[in-house]
Amino acid sequence: MRLGHRYRALASVLCALWALAAPSTAARGADGPDVPSTSAAVARLYLAAARATTAYEQGSYAAQAQREKAERLERLLVDGRHDLARLHDDMGRVARAQYRTGGNIAYTAQLLLARDPEELMRGQRLAWQADMAVTRLYGKARRAEVRLVAAESRARAAWRDLSDRRDRLEAVKRSVAARLEEARWELQGEADRSVAAGQCRGAVRLEEPPGSRPAGAWTTPVETYRLSAGFDSAGERWAQLHTGQDFAVDIGTPVRAVGAGRVVSVSCGGGFGIEIVIGHPGGYYSQYAHLAAVAVDQGERVGTGQLIGQTGTTGNSTGPHLHFEIRLTPDLGSAVDPVRWLGEHGVALHSTAAEPEPDAP
Repeated sequence: MRLGHRYRALASVLCALWALAAPSTAARGADGPDVPSTSAAVARLYLAAARATTAYEQGSYAAQAQREKAERLERLLVDGRHDLARLHDDMGRVARAQYRTGGNIAYTAQLLLARDPEELMRGQRLAWQADMAVTRLYGKARRAEVRLVAAESRARAAWRDLSDRRDRLEAVKRSVAARLEEARWELQGEADRSVAAGQCRGAVRLEEPPGSRPAGAWTTPVETYRLSAGFDSAGERWAQLHTGQDFAVDIGTPVRAVGAGRVVSVSCGGGFGIEIVIGHPGGYYSQYAHLAAVAVDQGERVGTGQLIGQTGTTGNSTGPHLHFEIRLTPDLGSAVDPVRWLGEHGVALHSTAAEPEPDAP
């Protein structure tokens, strides 16, 4: 991408991010009317934060590339000045040589006094040619220096402009991140109150960016994650071995249906907190637990990669994460290794594991 195009792209990103992150929490609820929704605000800010980070990284890369260009031109400028200094020395030597060979005597007098006028003429011609060559080189070097100075000035100005834009993107990124963090904990507070009351809130539909759904039949339940507690691992907060795979993510992270199917249940009580269970063709079921919000209703049909909720830390959990299971029935106690099952269905999870996170029994 040319730098001019990069300037315009970064400027448009700045405007888009402010618009995207503007306070707007209206969302379409399950029954149709628009209602204020923290879930929608978190989803909007989550997307804005991701775009702000990408834009800032692009701005940093462009600024560094422009800085390197300015430094290269500075080095060329230094080399050009050294060459110019050497030319000055060469011209001085030519002038001194001309003086020693009679450069201060009129040329006619030199011809009259010379023992071999023809040889003198050849010498004078060679000296004249050398002088002209040095003069041409000197002019060329001076013109090159002028061009280098102008180019170096433009490069430094462009670098300063890019740095300013990067700083503004950094400010946008910090602002969005702060607002997202506040909204996340507001969302979690609402979820905790729902769980305490034993009454699930209605589904809030989350806007999905165009082309965001994967093309395959199966996908991961969250897009970006760190694996924590795995299947069959032990933990003091579990009555038996761990029944699923945990994905360490922030509160409000969008949760996707791993495959097409029908929502069997949406519940908000017990050790799993707010959870969703989806039935899939072939007799398998996927469970998504410790959510902060849901975006689907019981009985609803969903597609692969459809946003069905947002992560949280409800129920028997001491930190934000998604507990994910693959089951042979809709009920607890029929789980199989979800990492292996997904792998057999063409979905490979990251192998990096972290310390086990507390989860439901």
